[in-house]
Amino acid sequence: MGIEVGGLLGLIWLIILVWAIVKVAKSPAGPVAKLLWILVLLLFPLVGLIVWLLMGPKG
Repeated sequence: MGIEVGGLLGLIWLIILVWAIVKVAKSPAGPVAKLLWILVLLLFPLVGLIVWLLMGPKG
């Protein structure tokens, strides 16, 4: 049962990460800021997502 739960959590995590990247890509920020946020999200998924949730979206 552990494999199924881990797979489901991994899928949920992937969906959240893709959602965050799409939100960054559609944001009104400049291209350099978008690129940096996307790189942070891809290179540091857990920390990057937490930092983006705290500092990234406005409104």
